Amino acid sequence: MDSYKSEQENFWAGDFGNEYIGRNEGAAIVAGNTALFANILQKTCGVESVIEFGANIGLNLRALKWLLPQATFAGVEINRQAATQLGQLGFVDVFHQSILDYPVYAKHDFVLTKTVLIHIAPEHLPAVYDKLYASSSRYICVAEYYSQDPVEITYRGHTSKLFKRDFAGDMLKRFPMLSLISYGFAYQSDPLFPQDDITWFLLEKKLSV
Repeated sequence: MDSYKSEQENFWAGDFGNEYIGRNEGAAIVAGNTALFANILQKTCGVESVIEFGANIGLNLRALKWLLPQATFAGVEINRQAATQLGQLGFVDVFHQSILDYPVYAKHDFVLTKTVLIHIAPEHLPAVYDKLYASSSRYICVAEYYSQDPVEITYRGHTSKLFKRDFAGDMLKRFPMLSLISYGFAYQSDPLFPQDDITWFLLEKKLSV
């Protein structure tokens, strides 16, 4: 049995993570993700490699593959069932492990988290921010639930499993070499491409001279 540093990791690696897969799959979700990332990627250039932290079964990476057919893709995923399905897509280099245990092995043009940071215990966020930053050669995109002040929300009857805050603001303060390129909001009641009330931020590393 895998051993993890936090209750949140055990939660997503276990039965709840397995059940999440069944609640979150399908072509409609991929279509919504494609619309979301088409908007975000318009603010980028030269993206040839992508890594997603918390990739699950690849609903975000499938959308990005349509938009960036020439790019290479990697995904970090803690849940075994999800990681297996992610690997079956055939175009993703899969790392079946916790984000906290992931060793940064390479830099990628576009680093993504989407409703993943919200499920990480606040005391572990600095380590995760460091991994996102170290993994990026240029862009970091965080698409999460936003709150100006940190707050914990009960999640499907569970406590200590969902935390809202200004994740992008944290990163901008932590890493002076980052700048904010763009941001936006995706609405759950959008008539065509609903999301889950996600606020996204596109950050860019200042290129070395």
